[in-house]
Amino acid sequence: MEGTIRRDLASRLSAARRRTFVGRGQELEKFKAALAGGPDSPVLLFVHGPGGVGKSALLRQFAHEAEQAGRLVVQVDGRQIDPSPTGFETEAAKTVSGPPAVLLVDSFEHCQGLEGWLRERFLPGLPERTVVVVAGRVPPGTDWRFDLAWSDALEVVALGPLEPEAAAALVERHGVAPMVRDAVLEFAGGYPLALSLAASVAVDKAASQPDWSPTPDVVSALLTTLIGELPSQKERLALETAAHTLTTTEGLLGAVVGEEHAAEMFTWLRGLPYAEHGRHGLFLHELVAETVDRDLRWRDMRGYEQMHRSAGHYLLQRARTAPEDEAMTAIRALTYLKRYGPMEPYFARVEREGDTHEGRLEPHEHELAVRMTEEVEGERSAEIVRFWLEHQPEAFWAYRSSRTGRLTAFMTWLRLGEPGPETAVDPVAAAAWEHVERTAPMRPGEHLLMSRFMIDPVSYGEVSTVGHLMQLRICRDWIRSRGLAWSFIISPDAALWRGLMHHLGHREFWETAWDRGLTFTGFGCDWRTTPLEIWFDRTQPGALHAPVPERAGTCGTARTLPREAFDGAVRDALKNMQQPSALEHNPLLNSHLVADWAREGDNDPVDLLRTVLAEAVEALKEDSRQLKFHAALVTTYLERARTQETAAHRLGLPFSTYRRHLVQGTGLVCARLWAAESASAVTDWPDPSAVRTV
Repeated sequence: MEGTIRRDLASRLSAARRRTFVGRGQELEKFKAALAGGPDSPVLLFVHGPGGVGKSALLRQFAHEAEQAGRLVVQVDGRQIDPSPTGFETEAAKTVSGPPAVLLVDSFEHCQGLEGWLRERFLPGLPERTVVVVAGRVPPGTDWRFDLAWSDALEVVALGPLEPEAAAALVERHGVAPMVRDAVLEFAGGYPLALSLAASVAVDKAASQPDWSPTPDVVSALLTTLIGELPSQKERLALETAAHTLTTTEGLLGAVVGEEHAAEMFTWLRGLPYAEHGRHGLFLHELVAETVDRDLRWRDMRGYEQMHRSAGHYLLQRARTAPEDEAMTAIRALTYLKRYGPMEPYFARVEREGDTHEGRLEPHEHELAVRMTEEVEGERSAEIVRFWLEHQPEAFWAYRSSRTGRLTAFMTWLRLGEPGPETAVDPVAAAAWEHVERTAPMRPGEHLLMSRFMIDPVSYGEVSTVGHLMQLRICRDWIRSRGLAWSFIISPDAALWRGLMHHLGHREFWETAWDRGLTFTGFGCDWRTTPLEIWFDRTQPGALHAPVPERAGTCGTARTLPREAFDGAVRDALKNMQQPSALEHNPLLNSHLVADWAREGDNDPVDLLRTVLAEAVEALKEDSRQLKFHAALVTTYLERARTQETAAHRLGLPFSTYRRHLVQGTGLVCARLWAAESASAVTDWPDPSAVRTV
């Protein structure tokens, strides 16, 4: 029944959008000619134009026309695919076999680097009579014009604002009162997105004629008015969540607005004139999303961070548990949240994706990888690459040109469980092992990960699209690895990467002088003291225009509370794990658990307290008898179920059983922390088997 209701809703929304489609007669005629397949008709329409000009609406109409003609329609959205040949082929697979299809590619600017591969490899292999439409903000490259094979097959369509008659018809179909139609038309200037937004406001509120030109600023100013008309806080929060995330699902909304409101809010979002949906979820038009996101970040920094944290924890859990073939999609959705704040400069320099894609380094490419290493780092590094190719070839990830398939860069992402022959061969690996053994040795079953080489001759050591792909791979393994103790990132340019590394919890531990004047800096993180939820929370985006003032330090001289007060402070801190501001006056900040650490460096005492609590919860996993208590604590306090009834439902337990597990688990955490506090050393945990079950 529920699935039927949703299909009916989708059909109604689709029909409503067709009713408001106007104009574009020439473009429709060109598409119909391509469908008919005449001798002079194109097989590829390349539609380009600025954001908000109506490219997506035109593609929806193309899809309707194709379906009416009995053609199979395959739709690919550049925002939602892995920007690689494999990712594109996966989404467009139905065009390769079966009856002649119509392939519609929207938002191509998000995978513009695939253009050469699309022209030279993918499109020539499609069945005869296949019709392709590619739509994006960027016009096709000049190589299309020089390729004689495409001279008659390609039609480039530059999409501009609607003609005045069509714009007037669109406003009329939205039901705008005659007294304000002229103002709306003057306001939006023929841009369909701005017209639809203006109409959605003007239907209920007659606005005075604004003196603005039809640019993205129009959308920004109009949207501010539209936000003010939202019916409730629920709708506002749902809209802000959709603006902040790459794609939005009911599950994600449930984590932010509450599971009881998720379905209602998802349905409401789908009906907005600037919302679209695809296989991975719902998303807003980019101009709208950016405007809403910036508005909330400027207006309510605390609310913005809470929404960011709630969405991030949901996406973090999704990244942990997604099936292998969806893992990188989940990682991209998570890292998308980090595009502002300290990471913004790095994201800003990743201009486009698709030129390069990732895969395993093949044996026939080994010698090329050695030569590339010698070119940028010298002979000594090249010999070490040979060593690792022999001892751990599976650690090598290749980055190839999507157009030619040729190797352009590679990364050596080592997984090591104990010191081996590398300590005598690779000084950098030896330095990593020396640091681990000296500071926090690994336990049985644990391993470390190290990005030993990131070799890209074109942009060695710099911020680049290839480097972004490498970072996605690294982030994936940080989150999905089981038994990860340490990770190390080796950089030849510490000054460039120091800020990002510190932001991601990786500190400088050593330097290794190298040939050609290079110095390798080892940045490292002990993940046993950095729970993932707290690691994510340290990536808060920060204020839009000025840094948020530093939290006033609340750590003074360490003192131990009476046991009853101590346990009460622990219980209160667990309840507020996801609200750092609520922890600012917790008495545990002045305990030995926190204060002794806070004085050692530039450590935030609230972050330290959250780390201590998370470690104590995670330590329960060391005893199989305590796993049920661990699950209750994680679901309630780390994953932040909105109610205890919700937590019990997630765990599949009767509420009384869940409550018993939560109380017993809390008691174990209190006992563990009290033992550590009494010993005045947070790392001196008692033997788990010695802690009695409460």
